[in-house]
Amino acid sequence: MTAIIDYGVGNLFSLKCSLAAIGEESLVTGEKDEILRADRVILPGVGAFADAYKKLCDTGMDAAVYAAADAGKPLLGICLGMQLLFERSFEYGEHRGLGLLRGEVVGMSGRLPAGLAIPQIGWNALHKTKESRILSKTPEGGYVYFVHSYFAAGCSDSLAATTDYGLELTAAVENGNICGCQFHPEKSGGVGLDILRAFCEMEG
Repeated sequence: MTAIIDYGVGNLFSLKCSLAAIGEESLVTGEKDEILRADRVILPGVGAFADAYKKLCDTGMDAAVYAAADAGKPLLGICLGMQLLFERSFEYGEHRGLGLLRGEVVGMSGRLPAGLAIPQIGWNALHKTKESRILSKTPEGGYVYFVHSYFAAGCSDSLAATTDYGLELTAAVENGNICGCQFHPEKSGGVGLDILRAFCEMEG
């Protein structure tokens, strides 16, 4: 069973529906005990980093994430949820993150070639950088759906896949039981479902 953390941020319904489509039982919850009883945990997220991190802490879900990680449960951050796993973000200032992965979150502005739209919205190809469990069912060049203006940098020890949008952007990460997708697997068709399926096969 997979617990989807509910802390007031994220498109929980589509994620739960995608898990149901692959036959995975899931529970949307903001209760730490229920999260720790689950086999694996998903941290979703959309919006601004600082606001999401505050909500995570205000609801006590930061403690639940740390406890799940310490217990060795497979933990998947999606979009902003992935960014929250890093040490800090520079979105509208400098803000602390959960620090479960080494690296920081930086803006596309000033880094992308002129003429490319920010945010990046749409389908882009994945380019694997290492063997990873979460991408074990994903073909090289598989297309997934992105919506983001910030990306993880300085994360070479966890980098699992990049995508090309004027420069190489971090698309997926994995280090031990901690993994993340900058894209939305629940909005990425069959490739996304295979990523969720691979995650649900992970064991701590």
